[in-house]
Amino acid sequence: MNVDNLLEDFRQGRIAASELKRRLLGQSNAENGFARLDHQRLLRKGQAEVVFCQGKTPEHVAAIFAELAARTGRVLGTRADAAHYDAVRHMPGVRYDPLARILRVETAPVIPVGKVVVVSAGTADMPVAEEAAQTAEHLGSNVLRRFDCGVAGIHRFLSVLDDFLDARAVVAVAGMDGALPSVVAGAVAAPVIAAPTSVGYGASFGGLAALLTMLNSCAPGISVVNIDNGFGAGYMAHVINAQCEAARSDGAAQADKG
Repeated sequence: MNVDNLLEDFRQGRIAASELKRRLLGQSNAENGFARLDHQRLLRKGQAEVVFCQGKTPEHVAAIFAELAARTGRVLGTRADAAHYDAVRHMPGVRYDPLARILRVETAPVIPVGKVVVVSAGTADMPVAEEAAQTAEHLGSNVLRRFDCGVAGIHRFLSVLDDFLDARAVVAVAGMDGALPSVVAGAVAAPVIAAPTSVGYGASFGGLAALLTMLNSCAPGISVVNIDNGFGAGYMAHVINAQCEAARSDGAAQADKG
């Protein structure tokens, strides 16, 4: 629950002033010797803190997951490996995808909203594309996947173009020459988040070529995340989608009052 929802609950009389004060002024972080967990991020941003698992020991990840799950019932971890999963697999609602390296705990349900489309250029881009898709799904977006739609066979993208027309945000994932986001942005109205991958031969320089192509795109409406940063792309797509949903809800409420 974010601050706006909390204030609305107070205005409607669903929570008392004392409870409002407790939630707003309560302990904002928890320190356990190796991490300071930001428990008020959910109130500030509408989403809880996400755990970057890479570089953390399985024991550290397990402790962080336990603390966050106790507060929200939902935890998202990125760049997780099998050892991290083994450390938390006893927790209710845990899920692990080794392709995307996404580790999730989901015991508190959410109702997905809107539409985010994640499109990838090739099958080799799927790890980053899945990281984006599963991030947006965990945060509460309806996600449609359209993989292997690269420009080497442009008909593959054109054959599914109708799927993009009602999207609120699109994540376009590509390595090699990184041309797919420009094509997508030239065809759809939704904002496009371009995610370059490190897939490619030597002169792709580990994704740098794709990154520079996306940064230099002549198609308007594109933002670019870092190389292989599917999480960042999926998070941004959800933020856009959620803002559209909030605006739609506000508009419906104003129409009802009118």
